[in-house]
Amino acid sequence: MSAEVPSVYDEALRAAEESRGAEFIFRDALGAERMIDAAQWYRDHVPGDGGLLGRCAGPTLDVGCGPGRLAAALTGLGRAALGIDISPRAVSIARRRGAAALRRDVFTPIPGQGRWRHVLLADGNIGIGGDPASLLRRCRELMSEAGRIHVELSSPGVRSWAGRATVRGASDRPAAVFRWAEVAADDLATFAGPAFLHPVDTWQEAGRWFASLAKV
Repeated sequence: MSAEVPSVYDEALRAAEESRGAEFIFRDALGAERMIDAAQWYRDHVPGDGGLLGRCAGPTLDVGCGPGRLAAALTGLGRAALGIDISPRAVSIARRRGAAALRRDVFTPIPGQGRWRHVLLADGNIGIGGDPASLLRRCRELMSEAGRIHVELSSPGVRSWAGRATVRGASDRPAAVFRWAEVAADDLATFAGPAFLHPVDTWQEAGRWFASLAKV
């Protein structure tokens, strides 16, 4: 991922912390644009989180934890959880919210490799790196033999894509380019199969789509 992306991300987080305009524009590889408001990341709970949190009964690794909403919630429930994120500001915020968090790229060495009972790819984070099958293979390495990867997906019928995306903040700086992906619920098998994973549970909650994956 481009070093510019954490910079734009940190800029949005800083603006949200200071109650200033924290919006940035995300443009996907298909050319569609949408506005993202970083202030929403500070919510303690997002509708649909309940089923996800309820499935994390053991040690949980939250990949791309952002400001730590889910990792902090799990900690508050008395469950062992660690968040990782490439953004130093996100990690700092997550820690202030009471979550254990480290600045890490998921493809670098991660504490507890092979022992995590649950691995979270929520809030679109199956897109990290722009290669969902590779990301799922990496998460498979991180989880225990009986572990589960809980992934949030786009709704069925949405076109899955992988490729170059851009993000542009409120400043005049050029848009940052990086690799990302989006996976629709009805396309999950296309990416899970090559990672030697299979779905053992699927559910919907508050308009969000999820699946739990286990090792084949």
